[in-house]
Amino acid sequence: MPHLTSTKTNTPNTELRAGFGAPGFAHPLVAPAEWAELTRPGTPLHWAVLNVADGPGARPDPHCLEAAGRLRNAGVRVLGHLDTTGVRTYGELVPEAHRYVDWYQVDGFLLDHCPAEHAALPEVRRTVTALRAIRDDAHIVLGHGTHPHPGYAENADQLVTFSGPWSDYRWSQVAEWTADYPPDRFCHFVHGLPGPHLEEALRIARWQGASTIWFTDRTDHGGRVDPWETMPGYWDEIVSRIGTGVSE
Repeated sequence: MPHLTSTKTNTPNTELRAGFGAPGFAHPLVAPAEWAELTRPGTPLHWAVLNVADGPGARPDPHCLEAAGRLRNAGVRVLGHLDTTGVRTYGELVPEAHRYVDWYQVDGFLLDHCPAEHAALPEVRRTVTALRAIRDDAHIVLGHGTHPHPGYAENADQLVTFSGPWSDYRWSQVAEWTADYPPDRFCHFVHGLPGPHLEEALRIARWQGASTIWFTDRTDHGGRVDPWETMPGYWDEIVSRIGTGVSE
């Protein structure tokens, strides 16, 4: 387990250019306003995840094609959702990645529920190498949801080092090894965050050195609901707090 500390002392908060990483709204038919909102000019959006049907689905979905096209036309990266839960391996994930690229022209991938232990690193490395062969400039995000073994940082563009409720995030700490990397390498996803604590949460992200965030007041209702499927109730407020940014 990597050693933890409460701050990233070599990363002053003035260096942070925060923006959003949208982990994955509900289907565009169910959440049309959410998908449309992501293309609003001036929204500091780093990327958005497309999850058609627990993956790319069995055939192209015209509604998802339209939503992904609008984002890409607005200059926003679209990432295909690949679920690595359990023992899903290279051989299972790569065909899904091909479908995402062929059908939706995605710019990269989020490997959700990515393992964090050292033993799984060779398989993840093999998978990432294959994904970059499919899309040579693919933006790869490893969705650990916790601090992984530091070796993972060399195999992806970004790591999700926190994903969970505000009740855990407010007391969270950061692994010391992350101080060797800039804030744009790390993402934090926090649900169940009340509006009055928004500034506190942004301060934690700054001190821990994570520049891609998704904060929401939606909750998972004990794991029964996906808190990322709808827009935060304070969307306008958090956009104004972060300020306008430029998508990479």
